[in-house]
Amino acid sequence: MPSEVIYNRIAMLRAERGISRRELAEALGVHYQTVGYLERGEYSPSLHLALRIAAYFEVAVEVVFSTDPFPRLGSGTETA
Repeated sequence: MPSEVIYNRIAMLRAERGISRRELAEALGVHYQTVGYLERGEYSPSLHLALRIAAYFEVAVEVVFSTDPFPRLGSGTETA
């Protein structure tokens, strides 16, 4: 049975908008470490939290989360 890994683009979306983990956490009402766990894939969000994250970034939930790895964008350097 495949593992139930949820991939996300939270770090990329934060970086694009210049938002810190702490700022995102405060906006969502979660601990800032939770954002780090989410970004690293160490924690899968509840459906409610996933929808709130997508709403915060004003994108569809599928833009943020996927059951398949997202393709790498470009060949530039990416930071965590």
